[in-house]
Amino acid sequence: MMTLLVHLVVTAALLLVVAQVVKGVEVDGFGSALLAAIAFGIVNALVQPLMVLLTLPLTILSFGLFLFVVNALMFRLAAALVPGFSVSSFGPALLGSVLLSLLNLALGSLLGA
Repeated sequence: MMTLLVHLVVTAALLLVVAQVVKGVEVDGFGSALLAAIAFGIVNALVQPLMVLLTLPLTILSFGLFLFVVNALMFRLAAALVPGFSVSSFGPALLGSVLLSLLNLALGSLLGA
């Protein structure tokens, strides 16, 4: 349980970093970032597996690159669900989702999680 809470707080902090780096991604504050991290986790747990399954032919044809598109759509969906977190268009959603994933991966490997 504690690991989940730490991961949510770290993801919220990384969302604030992504909002500073990627033009078009806006987060009003840490509270909105925390809600966005929760929404992003729920969307990734519930909706993303279905989307991956439905887009499997495109994913295979694109050698897996279409998963970046699915990830960006999940990022935009989380933004649509959370007040105070917005993504202006698909481009910032793609860059924001890739950057958030890379930062989570890097921080996770540094912390040994």
